Amino acid sequence: MKPGFVAALAAALFAYPCLAQDYPARTVKIIVPFGAGGPADVTARVIGNALQEKFGQPFVIEDRPGAGALIGTMEAAKAAPDGYTLLMMSNTQTANESLVPQRKYELMRDLMPIAPVNYSDLVLVVNPSVKAKTLAEFIALAKSEPGKLNYASSGQGTPYHMAGELFKAMTGINVVHVPYRSSGDARNGVIGGQVQMMIDAVPAMAPNVMAGQVRALATTGNARSTVLPDVPTANEAGAPGYNATIWLGVMAPAGTPKEIVDKLNTAINAVIKRPDVVKLWAAQGAIPMSMTPQEFDTYLRADIVKWANVVKRFPQQPK
Repeated sequence: MKPGFVAALAAALFAYPCLAQDYPARTVKIIVPFGAGGPADVTARVIGNALQEKFGQPFVIEDRPGAGALIGTMEAAKAAPDGYTLLMMSNTQTANESLVPQRKYELMRDLMPIAPVNYSDLVLVVNPSVKAKTLAEFIALAKSEPGKLNYASSGQGTPYHMAGELFKAMTGINVVHVPYRSSGDARNGVIGGQVQMMIDAVPAMAPNVMAGQVRALATTGNARSTVLPDVPTANEAGAPGYNATIWLGVMAPAGTPKEIVDKLNTAINAVIKRPDVVKLWAAQGAIPMSMTPQEFDTYLRADIVKWANVVKRFPQQPK
């Protein structure tokens, strides 16, 4: 082996930890594969601002919605594995593993876990023009008019879509899925009456509920939401056993140095434990999630299996 090659190899090996130690040395981009104003976008800005304060480098949020989060996720998956492109993701990505077999990426092959961030219960709402005043009445109405009612989501594979399909499967109703480009567009669709129903994140939809723009029939957690305490859970209101949440996390392109992944994991876990962040999220109905990269890896793989089993319950492949 030539001495020059040995020297170059040794220099590279010794420089590798330094790259992680000096990280970040420039702007970091966080891709959000969902629309502006949704839970992922809002949460990414909280995390990005806090990381910017900690590291003294810009953490820029780039919203890349479309195709059920496939566009933004693919962009992150093909980015250089240097820690300067991150992905704010959710259970949309784990659901897409079984919903979209023709993806140009594989989640656990092309991306690697950094840390989860938080989770929120969902709320099932209807436009005020809908005659049903309770969840039981809505189920009865849908059964009496199969295929005539519809529900909005921010696209195939999103938690709102999956929650809607699971609700259909568990209650035996037939309501038509109407995918929108973003959760904000879907929200406007149900507020404007273009669609009758939506299952949305509590932090995003609660202001519209409180303003009377939509009628909340049920929340989807095991206990009532502290943000919407007067709204019963689905289990209380007529859909026993129904449970659905939206969770958010951060991933990086596969091959990102472990030292950088660990550095970001430690920083994100510190952010979500800050009293101001905990208070902010509590007021919105979001609960912090803290894991190591290895624990998050296990969580993601289990969630992929979970949603694959849910997809099997669908009467037909969702559109």
